[in-house]
Amino acid sequence: MASTFHLKKAKDGQFHFNLLAGNGEIILSSELYKAKDSALNGIDSVKRNAPREGAFESKAASNDKHYFVLKASNGQVIGQSQMYASASGCRQGIESVRRNAPDAALRDDS
Repeated sequence: MASTFHLKKAKDGQFHFNLLAGNGEIILSSELYKAKDSALNGIDSVKRNAPREGAFESKAASNDKHYFVLKASNGQVIGQSQMYASASGCRQGIESVRRNAPDAALRDDS
């Protein structure tokens, strides 16, 4: 199975998306968007920025877990990962987004 952006509508009427790896695991999640077009623009931004050098920032949470954010060239966060037990797992997650995002299909369930 190829990677997919899964666009959904939240209970409050806002939109969000997840990038799913080929195995169905969530590898990146978006913020909430008020308009569907804004969420679609967010997906396009992830596709454009994922291969860009310096687009990812690794972080450590207070519980010693690791995660990363993907930033647009203007510095705005456009997606965040799930928590990883190790820094190496976090690095693998970044590489997965870098590889999968540019060609991921869209599944629109909004």
